Amino acid sequence: MIRKSVRELSGYVPGEQWHTPGIIKLNTNENPYPPSRAVEDAMGTIAINKLRLYPDPTAGALRKRIASIHRCDVDQVFVGNGSDEILALCTRAFVEENGTVGFFSPSYSLYPVLAAIRNVKTKPVALPEDFGWHMPAKYRCSLFFMANPNAPTGTLYDQAEIRAFCKRSHGVVVIDEAYVDFSRRNCMALALDLENVLVVRTLSKAFSLAGLRIGYTVGSSKLIAALFKLKDSYNTDAIAQRLALAALSDLGHMRRNAARIKSTRTRLTQALRQRGAVVYPSESNFLWLRPAGMTAQSFYERLRAKRILVRYFPGDRTSEFIRITIGTDDQVDKLIHAIDEMAERQAKGDK
Repeated sequence: MIRKSVRELSGYVPGEQWHTPGIIKLNTNENPYPPSRAVEDAMGTIAINKLRLYPDPTAGALRKRIASIHRCDVDQVFVGNGSDEILALCTRAFVEENGTVGFFSPSYSLYPVLAAIRNVKTKPVALPEDFGWHMPAKYRCSLFFMANPNAPTGTLYDQAEIRAFCKRSHGVVVIDEAYVDFSRRNCMALALDLENVLVVRTLSKAFSLAGLRIGYTVGSSKLIAALFKLKDSYNTDAIAQRLALAALSDLGHMRRNAARIKSTRTRLTQALRQRGAVVYPSESNFLWLRPAGMTAQSFYERLRAKRILVRYFPGDRTSEFIRITIGTDDQVDKLIHAIDEMAERQAKGDK
């Protein structure tokens, strides 16, 4: 009754979601600060009676705002139920049954799951020890997912390298810019210049709207039209469209929050390095590090016992590392204090 590929599928595993008081949650890359006041104000204007009506199936007003931000045509914009829906639609739109899906390893662990759901082959590209750019010269695939900055490493790749790869690629390249507002540069120009490139973004991170589930992609009208053919009839709800429009009308709030997070990121990076951790350069709202004095798993478990959640990824390439979301300054202070306590107990030989 159930497809063989589904029976054998290992689904995507999200970070732990504890809802008990007193938890310091630094494991799922959520923004620690609230969204724009404009979003709260917009919530107050939603008429309950209007909810009996279907939403705009094309999210027209929201797409118009996104097009104005990126200086492109409205038909170059698609809005999805989170960026994950867009990624899934890409595997349906751009990969034949005998096609292949590519991605870096390690990267966003949803990519291979989406390929497995389609029951198509994958062509992962193993990153070097520093997790920097690596692309074989003759590499080919139907669809390549490129998180930039990468997750879980926070690495920002060189734009010239990305452009060169996109130009020689025979397939579609999806540049997943979930964390772009915390980085120094972006690849939106590639989506507007090249016919085979889509740039995908989300309101979950910098806009503090992970609970809203709104993402969008920009690219050639031909690629965008293919996504429209495959989407659910009403894939984004009326409330989400209204609140997303309000958030995108207050870019200043988002940028101030992002600047605040980047400042805390610098402070936490310095504090961890002073304590012996190997912290990789990050252009995202999280840090990728090898803890000092104990294994990554032990580091994760000891913090968890202190009600501080960070992310540990078992696996050949990732088991030595921890990913820590940048929280508020108060949360980061408590994290540093907890790490110092752990190190002191370790020095005394305590468990």
